Amino acid sequence: MAAKATPLRDIHRALGARMVDFAGWELPLHYGSQVSEHHAARAAAGVFDVSHLALTEVSGRGARPYLRRLLANGIDRLGERAGGLYSCLLDESGGVIDDLIAYRLDDHRYRVVSNAATAEPVRSQMRKVARAFPVRLEPDQERVALAVQGPQAMELGAAACRAAAGPRYAAALSALKPFNAMEEEGILAARTGYTGEDGFEIYLDAATGRVFWQALMDAGATPCGLGARDTLRLEAGLCLYGQDMDATVTPLHCGLRWTVAMDPPQRNFVGRRALEALWESPDLPSFKGLVLKGRGVLRAGQKVLTPAGEGVVTSGGYSPTMSASIGLARVPSGSYAQSEVEIRGAGVPCAVVKPPFVRRGQVLVDVEQTKE
Repeated sequence: MAAKATPLRDIHRALGARMVDFAGWELPLHYGSQVSEHHAARAAAGVFDVSHLALTEVSGRGARPYLRRLLANGIDRLGERAGGLYSCLLDESGGVIDDLIAYRLDDHRYRVVSNAATAEPVRSQMRKVARAFPVRLEPDQERVALAVQGPQAMELGAAACRAAAGPRYAAALSALKPFNAMEEEGILAARTGYTGEDGFEIYLDAATGRVFWQALMDAGATPCGLGARDTLRLEAGLCLYGQDMDATVTPLHCGLRWTVAMDPPQRNFVGRRALEALWESPDLPSFKGLVLKGRGVLRAGQKVLTPAGEGVVTSGGYSPTMSASIGLARVPSGSYAQSEVEIRGAGVPCAVVKPPFVRRGQVLVDVEQTKE
Protein backbone atom coordinates (compact mmCIF):
# COMPACT_ATOMS: atom_id res chain seq x y z
CA MET A 1 0.00 0.00 0.00
CA ALA A 2 1.32 3.44 -0.94
CA ALA A 3 2.24 5.78 1.88
CA LYS A 4 -0.23 8.57 2.63
CA ALA A 5 0.68 12.05 1.52
CA THR A 6 0.40 15.12 3.72
CA PRO A 7 -1.07 18.25 2.08
CA LEU A 8 2.48 19.66 1.89
CA ARG A 9 4.13 16.76 0.04
CA ASP A 10 4.66 18.65 -3.21
CA ILE A 11 6.28 21.51 -1.28
CA HIS A 12 8.71 19.12 0.41
CA ARG A 13 9.61 17.54 -2.92
CA ALA A 14 10.15 20.95 -4.52
CA LEU A 15 12.58 21.76 -1.69
CA GLY A 16 14.58 18.63 -2.49
CA ALA A 17 13.57 16.68 0.61
CA ARG A 18 14.50 13.04 0.92
CA MET A 19 11.10 11.44 1.48
CA VAL A 20 10.60 8.24 3.50
CA ASP A 21 7.72 6.06 4.66
CA PHE A 22 7.07 6.75 8.35
CA ALA A 23 4.19 4.87 9.98
CA GLY A 24 2.42 4.72 6.61
CA TRP A 25 3.00 8.40 5.79
CA GLU A 26 5.38 9.90 3.26
CA LEU A 27 7.42 12.45 5.19
CA PRO A 28 10.71 14.32 4.75
CA LEU A 29 13.73 12.72 6.43
CA HIS A 30 15.84 15.78 5.70
CA TYR A 31 16.20 18.57 3.13
CA GLY A 32 19.90 18.01 2.48
CA SER A 33 21.57 18.14 5.89
CA GLN A 34 20.06 16.65 9.03
CA VAL A 35 22.80 18.19 11.18
CA SER A 36 22.23 21.70 9.77
CA GLU A 37 18.50 21.36 10.44
CA HIS A 38 19.22 20.25 14.01
CA HIS A 39 21.43 23.29 14.64
CA ALA A 40 18.84 25.61 13.06
CA ALA A 41 16.19 24.48 15.56
CA ARG A 42 18.62 24.96 18.45
CA ALA A 43 19.89 28.37 17.31
CA ALA A 44 16.99 30.00 15.45
CA ALA A 45 13.77 28.29 14.30
CA GLY A 46 12.92 25.09 12.49
CA VAL A 47 9.55 23.97 11.14
CA PHE A 48 8.45 20.33 10.97
CA ASP A 49 5.53 18.88 9.05
CA VAL A 50 3.78 16.69 11.64
CA SER A 51 0.54 16.26 9.72
CA HIS A 52 0.79 12.50 10.26
CA LEU A 53 -0.25 12.91 13.90
CA ALA A 54 -3.75 11.60 14.65
CA LEU A 55 -6.32 14.13 15.94
CA THR A 56 -9.51 13.12 17.70
CA GLU A 57 -12.06 15.60 19.00
CA VAL A 58 -13.72 14.52 22.25
CA SER A 59 -16.92 16.42 22.98
CA GLY A 60 -20.09 16.24 25.02
CA ARG A 61 -21.10 16.65 28.66
CA GLY A 62 -19.17 13.50 29.58
CA ALA A 63 -15.89 14.64 27.98
CA ARG A 64 -14.01 15.42 31.18
CA PRO A 65 -15.21 12.35 33.17
CA TYR A 66 -14.32 10.25 30.12
CA LEU A 67 -10.75 11.59 30.03
CA ARG A 68 -10.43 11.07 33.78
CA ARG A 69 -11.04 7.38 33.12
CA LEU A 70 -9.07 7.13 29.87
CA LEU A 71 -5.78 8.82 30.77
CA ALA A 72 -3.13 8.01 33.37
CA ASN A 73 -2.47 11.71 33.91
CA GLY A 74 -5.16 13.83 35.54
CA ILE A 75 -7.13 15.96 33.09
CA ASP A 76 -8.25 18.12 36.04
CA ARG A 77 -4.68 19.41 36.27
CA LEU A 78 -5.61 21.73 33.40
CA GLY A 79 -8.25 23.39 35.55
CA GLU A 80 -10.37 25.80 33.51
CA ARG A 81 -7.62 26.94 31.15
CA ALA A 82 -7.17 26.02 27.53
CA GLY A 83 -3.99 23.98 27.65
CA GLY A 84 -2.22 20.75 26.87
CA LEU A 85 -1.70 17.73 29.11
CA TYR A 86 0.91 15.10 28.27
CA SER A 87 -0.23 11.62 29.29
CA CYS A 88 0.07 7.92 28.62
CA LEU A 89 -2.88 5.90 27.38
CA LEU A 90 -2.67 2.54 29.16
CA ASP A 91 -4.19 -0.90 28.91
CA GLU A 92 -5.43 -2.74 32.01
CA SER A 93 -1.97 -4.25 32.63
CA GLY A 94 -0.42 -0.77 32.75
CA GLY A 95 1.28 -1.10 29.36
CA VAL A 96 1.58 2.04 27.26
CA ILE A 97 -0.72 1.95 24.22
CA ASP A 98 0.55 5.41 23.31
CA ASP A 99 1.84 8.66 24.74
CA LEU A 100 -0.26 11.63 23.67
CA ILE A 101 -1.36 15.18 24.40
CA ALA A 102 -4.92 16.11 25.35
CA TYR A 103 -5.82 19.75 24.71
CA ARG A 104 -8.68 21.35 26.64
CA LEU A 105 -10.62 23.85 24.53
CA ASP A 106 -13.53 24.19 26.95
CA ASP A 107 -15.07 21.93 29.60
CA HIS A 108 -17.00 19.91 27.02
CA ARG A 109 -14.51 19.85 24.15
CA TYR A 110 -11.00 18.44 23.94
CA ARG A 111 -8.56 17.49 21.20
CA VAL A 112 -6.42 14.36 21.62
CA VAL A 113 -3.25 14.21 19.51
CA SER A 114 -1.65 10.78 19.27
CA ASN A 115 1.02 9.03 17.21
CA ALA A 116 0.40 7.86 13.65
CA ALA A 117 1.94 4.43 14.29
CA THR A 118 -0.58 3.69 17.06
CA ALA A 119 -3.68 5.07 15.34
CA GLU A 120 -5.65 1.83 15.36
CA PRO A 121 -4.99 0.65 18.95
CA VAL A 122 -5.57 4.20 20.24
CA ARG A 123 -8.84 4.50 18.34
CA SER A 124 -9.94 1.08 19.60
CA GLN A 125 -9.17 1.90 23.24
CA MET A 126 -10.83 5.32 23.04
CA ARG A 127 -13.99 3.79 21.62
CA LYS A 128 -14.00 0.99 24.18
CA VAL A 129 -13.79 3.38 27.14
CA ALA A 130 -16.31 5.79 25.54
CA ARG A 131 -19.12 3.22 25.76
CA ALA A 132 -19.71 4.19 29.39
CA PHE A 133 -19.81 7.98 28.81
CA PRO A 134 -21.99 10.50 26.94
CA VAL A 135 -19.24 11.64 24.55
CA ARG A 136 -18.64 11.96 20.83
CA LEU A 137 -15.34 10.95 19.24
CA GLU A 138 -14.64 12.54 15.87
CA PRO A 139 -11.37 11.89 13.99
CA ASP A 140 -9.98 14.93 12.18
CA GLN A 141 -7.57 13.80 9.46
CA GLU A 142 -7.81 16.60 6.94
CA ARG A 143 -5.36 18.93 8.63
CA VAL A 144 -1.91 20.42 8.23
CA ALA A 145 -0.01 20.18 11.51
CA LEU A 146 3.24 22.10 11.90
CA ALA A 147 5.71 22.24 14.78
CA VAL A 148 7.73 25.45 14.91
CA GLN A 149 10.63 25.09 17.33
CA GLY A 150 13.61 27.17 18.43
CA PRO A 151 14.50 30.38 20.28
CA GLN A 152 13.03 32.48 17.42
CA ALA A 153 9.97 30.26 16.93
CA MET A 154 7.42 32.56 18.54
CA GLU A 155 8.74 35.64 16.75
CA LEU A 156 8.73 33.98 13.32
CA GLY A 157 5.44 32.25 14.06
CA ALA A 158 3.73 35.53 14.82
CA ALA A 159 5.06 37.00 11.57
CA ALA A 160 3.72 34.00 9.64
CA CYS A 161 0.36 34.25 11.41
CA ARG A 162 -0.06 37.83 10.27
CA ALA A 163 0.19 36.61 6.68
CA ALA A 164 -1.85 33.43 7.05
CA ALA A 165 -4.45 34.20 9.72
CA GLY A 166 -4.40 37.93 10.31
CA PRO A 167 -3.01 40.31 12.97
CA ARG A 168 -5.49 39.33 15.69
CA TYR A 169 -4.43 35.70 15.61
CA ALA A 170 -0.77 36.74 15.47
CA ALA A 171 -1.20 38.81 18.64
CA ALA A 172 -2.97 35.93 20.40
CA LEU A 173 -0.17 33.52 19.45
CA SER A 174 2.48 35.94 20.74
CA ALA A 175 0.67 36.10 24.09
CA LEU A 176 0.30 32.32 24.41
CA LYS A 177 2.06 30.90 27.48
CA PRO A 178 3.92 27.56 27.64
CA PHE A 179 1.60 24.52 27.72
CA ASN A 180 -1.41 26.74 26.99
CA ALA A 181 -3.56 26.37 23.88
CA MET A 182 -6.00 28.44 21.89
CA GLU A 183 -8.46 27.90 19.07
CA GLU A 184 -9.76 30.72 16.91
CA GLU A 185 -11.27 30.65 13.43
CA GLY A 186 -10.74 26.90 13.24
CA ILE A 187 -6.99 27.10 13.94
CA LEU A 188 -5.66 25.30 17.02
CA ALA A 189 -2.27 26.36 18.40
CA ALA A 190 -0.48 25.13 21.51
CA ARG A 191 2.81 26.19 23.11
CA THR A 192 4.20 22.66 23.16
CA GLY A 193 6.88 20.73 21.29
CA TYR A 194 9.19 17.75 21.05
CA THR A 195 12.64 19.32 20.85
CA GLY A 196 13.45 20.84 24.24
CA GLU A 197 13.22 24.30 22.68
CA ASP A 198 10.63 27.05 22.85
CA GLY A 199 7.95 26.97 20.18
CA PHE A 200 4.45 25.88 19.31
CA GLU A 201 2.42 23.38 17.33
CA ILE A 202 -0.39 24.54 15.08
CA TYR A 203 -3.23 22.72 13.29
CA LEU A 204 -4.79 24.33 10.22
CA ASP A 205 -6.89 23.46 7.19
CA ALA A 206 -4.87 22.47 4.12
CA ALA A 207 -5.13 25.78 2.25
CA THR A 208 -4.21 27.92 5.26
CA GLY A 209 -1.45 25.46 6.16
CA ARG A 210 0.24 25.94 2.81
CA VAL A 211 0.10 29.72 3.20
CA PHE A 212 1.44 29.46 6.75
CA TRP A 213 4.33 27.22 5.66
CA GLN A 214 5.39 29.68 2.96
CA ALA A 215 5.06 32.58 5.38
CA LEU A 216 7.38 30.76 7.79
CA MET A 217 9.91 30.26 4.98
CA ASP A 218 9.67 33.95 4.08
CA ALA A 219 10.21 34.88 7.73
CA GLY A 220 13.42 32.82 7.88
CA ALA A 221 12.42 29.47 9.41
CA THR A 222 14.36 26.37 8.32
CA PRO A 223 12.44 23.31 7.09
CA CYS A 224 13.40 20.28 9.18
CA GLY A 225 12.78 16.57 8.73
CA LEU A 226 12.33 13.46 10.82
CA GLY A 227 16.07 13.00 11.29
CA ALA A 228 16.57 16.29 13.12
CA ARG A 229 13.33 15.76 15.04
CA ASP A 230 14.77 12.52 16.45
CA THR A 231 18.18 13.93 17.44
CA LEU A 232 16.54 16.97 19.02
CA ARG A 233 14.10 14.89 21.09
CA LEU A 234 16.92 12.54 22.14
CA GLU A 235 19.02 15.46 23.40
CA ALA A 236 15.94 16.69 25.26
CA GLY A 237 15.55 13.28 26.94
CA LEU A 238 12.07 12.77 25.47
CA CYS A 239 10.71 9.27 24.91
CA LEU A 240 9.87 7.83 21.51
CA TYR A 241 6.99 5.38 21.29
CA GLY A 242 8.06 2.01 19.96
CA GLN A 243 11.58 2.39 21.34
CA ASP A 244 11.52 3.74 24.89
CA MET A 245 8.06 2.37 25.63
CA ASP A 246 5.30 0.25 24.14
CA ALA A 247 2.44 -1.96 25.32
CA THR A 248 4.90 -4.21 27.21
CA VAL A 249 6.31 -1.26 29.20
CA THR A 250 4.61 0.76 31.94
CA PRO A 251 5.23 4.49 32.59
CA LEU A 252 7.15 3.41 35.71
CA HIS A 253 9.69 1.63 33.51
CA CYS A 254 10.46 4.49 31.11
CA GLY A 255 10.89 7.60 33.23
CA LEU A 256 7.26 8.69 32.96
CA ARG A 257 6.12 8.19 36.56
CA TRP A 258 5.60 11.97 36.70
CA THR A 259 2.82 11.65 34.10
CA VAL A 260 0.73 9.35 36.33
CA ALA A 261 -1.70 11.14 38.66
CA MET A 262 -2.55 8.80 41.54
CA ASP A 263 -4.52 11.52 43.33
CA PRO A 264 -7.37 11.57 43.94
CA PRO A 265 -7.31 7.90 44.96
CA GLN A 266 -10.89 7.35 43.78
CA ARG A 267 -10.02 8.16 40.14
CA ASN A 268 -10.08 4.70 38.61
CA PHE A 269 -8.19 5.29 35.37
CA VAL A 270 -7.43 2.39 33.05
CA GLY A 271 -4.33 0.58 34.28
CA ARG A 272 -4.42 2.04 37.80
CA ARG A 273 -4.54 -1.28 39.66
CA ALA A 274 -1.54 -2.62 37.75
CA LEU A 275 0.49 0.51 38.52
CA GLU A 276 -0.52 0.47 42.21
CA ALA A 277 0.90 -3.04 42.49
CA LEU A 278 4.23 -1.81 41.09
CA TRP A 279 4.39 1.69 42.58
CA GLU A 280 6.65 0.93 45.56
CA SER A 281 8.42 -2.08 44.07
CA PRO A 282 12.17 -2.14 44.82
CA ASP A 283 12.72 -4.00 41.54
CA LEU A 284 11.68 -1.14 39.27
CA PRO A 285 14.50 -0.09 36.94
CA SER A 286 15.82 3.43 36.49
CA PHE A 287 15.58 5.37 33.24
CA LYS A 288 18.91 7.11 32.65
CA GLY A 289 20.93 8.96 30.08
CA LEU A 290 24.20 7.62 28.70
CA VAL A 291 27.13 9.46 27.13
CA LEU A 292 29.56 7.21 25.28
CA LYS A 293 33.17 7.77 26.35
CA GLY A 294 34.80 5.49 23.77
CA ARG A 295 34.41 4.95 20.05
CA GLY A 296 31.13 3.86 18.53
CA VAL A 297 27.49 4.90 18.44
CA LEU A 298 24.77 4.07 20.96
CA ARG A 299 21.81 2.26 19.40
CA ALA A 300 18.54 0.86 20.71
CA GLY A 301 18.84 -2.74 21.88
CA GLN A 302 22.47 -2.63 23.00
CA LYS A 303 23.24 -4.28 26.34
CA VAL A 304 24.25 -1.97 29.20
CA LEU A 305 26.60 -3.42 31.83
CA THR A 306 26.33 -1.62 35.19
CA PRO A 307 27.63 -2.36 38.71
CA ALA A 308 24.03 -3.27 39.64
CA GLY A 309 23.41 -5.62 36.69
CA GLU A 310 22.40 -5.52 33.04
CA GLY A 311 20.21 -2.96 31.32
CA VAL A 312 19.37 -2.00 27.74
CA VAL A 313 19.70 1.06 25.52
CA THR A 314 16.21 2.09 24.40
CA SER A 315 17.19 5.07 22.21
CA GLY A 316 20.57 6.15 20.96
CA GLY A 317 22.35 8.25 18.38
CA TYR A 318 24.75 11.10 17.75
CA SER A 319 24.22 14.45 19.46
CA PRO A 320 25.14 17.32 17.11
CA THR A 321 25.00 19.80 19.98
CA MET A 322 27.36 17.82 22.23
CA SER A 323 29.44 16.18 19.47
CA ALA A 324 29.02 12.89 21.31
CA SER A 325 27.01 9.70 21.13
CA ILE A 326 24.18 9.70 23.67
CA GLY A 327 21.33 7.41 24.60
CA LEU A 328 18.45 6.64 26.92
CA ALA A 329 18.55 3.36 28.82
CA ARG A 330 16.54 1.20 31.18
CA VAL A 331 19.03 0.08 33.83
CA PRO A 332 18.96 -1.43 37.33
CA SER A 333 18.43 1.04 40.15
CA GLY A 334 21.51 2.03 42.08
CA SER A 335 23.99 4.79 42.73
CA TYR A 336 26.62 4.65 39.99
CA ALA A 337 27.95 7.10 37.43
CA GLN A 338 29.73 4.73 35.06
CA SER A 339 28.74 1.76 32.94
CA GLU A 340 29.69 -0.06 29.77
CA VAL A 341 27.69 -0.64 26.62
CA GLU A 342 28.31 -3.73 24.55
CA ILE A 343 29.17 -2.64 21.00
CA ARG A 344 30.24 -5.31 18.51
CA GLY A 345 31.05 -7.68 21.34
CA ALA A 346 33.20 -5.28 23.36
CA GLY A 347 32.35 -3.19 26.42
CA VAL A 348 32.71 0.55 25.73
CA PRO A 349 32.67 2.89 28.75
CA CYS A 350 29.75 5.28 29.26
CA ALA A 351 28.90 8.00 31.73
CA VAL A 352 25.50 7.58 33.38
CA VAL A 353 23.67 10.90 33.65
CA LYS A 354 20.24 12.30 34.36
CA PRO A 355 18.43 13.41 31.20
CA PRO A 356 17.79 15.82 29.56
CA PHE A 357 21.17 16.36 27.92
CA VAL A 358 20.21 19.66 26.27
CA ARG A 359 17.41 22.11 27.01
CA ARG A 360 16.77 25.51 25.44
CA GLY A 361 20.10 25.35 23.63
CA GLN A 362 22.11 24.73 26.82
CA VAL A 363 24.08 21.54 27.41
CA LEU A 364 23.09 20.31 30.88
CA VAL A 365 25.67 17.53 31.08
CA ASP A 366 29.30 18.16 32.05
CA VAL A 367 30.81 16.98 28.79
CA GLU A 368 34.38 17.18 30.13
CA GLN A 369 33.59 14.75 32.93
CA THR A 370 32.04 12.31 30.46
CA LYS A 371 35.19 12.15 28.32
CA GLU A 372 37.46 9.16 28.56
